[in-house]
Amino acid sequence: MRFKKWIGAAAASVLLAMSFSAAPMQAEEERTIADESIYDVLVDRYFNGSGANDKNVDTQDPTQFAGGDFAGLISRGDHIKEMGYTVLSVGSVFATEKYDGSSVTSYTKLEPHFGTAEEFSDMIKYFHDKDIKVMVDFPLTNVSANHEWVQDTSKKAWVAGTADGKAQFALGNADFQGALKKAIVDFVSTYKVDGIRLTNINGADTAFVNELISAIKEVHKNIYVISNEESDADFDADFHADIAALFSESYKNVDLSSSEVTKYVQGITEGNIKPSQLMIDSIWTDRFTYAVMSDEGNHYPPNRLPLAYAASLLMPGVPVTQYGTEIGMNGKVGPESHQLYNFKTDEELIDFIKNLQTLRNDSATLRHGKFEVLKNEDGFLVFKRQSEKESWIVVLNNTSITNRIDLSTDVIGEGKELRGMFENDIIRVNKEGNYPVILDRESIEVYQVIDETGINMSYVITLAIVYILFTIFVVMVVKRGRKRRAAQDMKK
Repeated sequence: MRFKKWIGAAAASVLLAMSFSAAPMQAEEERTIADESIYDVLVDRYFNGSGANDKNVDTQDPTQFAGGDFAGLISRGDHIKEMGYTVLSVGSVFATEKYDGSSVTSYTKLEPHFGTAEEFSDMIKYFHDKDIKVMVDFPLTNVSANHEWVQDTSKKAWVAGTADGKAQFALGNADFQGALKKAIVDFVSTYKVDGIRLTNINGADTAFVNELISAIKEVHKNIYVISNEESDADFDADFHADIAALFSESYKNVDLSSSEVTKYVQGITEGNIKPSQLMIDSIWTDRFTYAVMSDEGNHYPPNRLPLAYAASLLMPGVPVTQYGTEIGMNGKVGPESHQLYNFKTDEELIDFIKNLQTLRNDSATLRHGKFEVLKNEDGFLVFKRQSEKESWIVVLNNTSITNRIDLSTDVIGEGKELRGMFENDIIRVNKEGNYPVILDRESIEVYQVIDETGINMSYVITLAIVYILFTIFVVMVVKRGRKRRAAQDMKK
């Protein structure tokens, strides 16, 4: 069984590489946020790379700092790169009273538990060298009551009120607006980050938020500015408060309605609306795994997660993944869901994400090609991504039965065939003039539309190479074992 699985995985990897190496290289176009995929971490919960900043750390209390730092992100940065994410969102990095950066005390000082300014700059450079952009959260209000501006009596007019250890700034105060704008611009200018996520914007006038966005982009025209709240401001990507719930409700179980999961993507590729942030959970929600385990029937998360990931990564929009979702991290919103990352877990889902991201990163069509829903019924979702250069068919069978869809030549084209990226099957037109796509329950396939080739010689040759390499490996292991036994016999 393991041998068959190894052969299939190796063949799939080679075919993925062949699929794109055969295509002519295109001049790199200017990237937009629709080309990116965001990996969202909490610095404190990712990895402890330096003991020098572990003051008052308590890994047993989920409400306290646990030791994660900028050095830890560098130590385990390959994990993020290998999964194919192009933007690392590190949350708020400012001095804070809480591990998650939700109680900021300064807009100029960095949190000592995370590291020094030099270590922060080193972390940014490290990810830039890996072609990964770095995004930082910047809260507009709802900061700690001990924030340096709140404690400054000369800035009393800037504070609208305090309660429960938090302070609300007077977002309409002109002096405050000027100071906030300067703080953001100085931060972006100093650290050369690639993105800013404005948080706690509720109550801020849209015109003022647009002023902030313009000021940020004057420093770096290609910087991305987004938010984690709904807004009419000129953000690069829209946020919808119900987006995580839509994905969770569609994929936490089988045979659920998937009609709403495409709610915010229909007009993106036609240029009618901005791309939406697509997420199956987030730093501010219950974990997706929590929803799966809480649902009646107690379904198995490793079966649920691939379907949800495929939908979020292959539909139009900006995929945003919370750290640890790829290893089935569980928990209700808050500290319970902000566990330390476990790097010793099974990597089967991680490998699946790598393959999905390989497809997405290598194909501009899968990032912002035209999007057409072919079927969306009771968990069986089929859609097409198309450009002038290529076409793809994505099939997500989130049902309890095998499903079939017959795709006409009007959809696929004449003289074409479908090549599966994961099962490596070839689907050709039948005598009825259709391409019959049959998919097992709870499974995913991504088909590339290619010119009709007859016998799939690429796959035959690839499979032969894989078998030969594996045979050589087995022979070498056997010979080595015989030599070892012979040497042991001579010693006796």
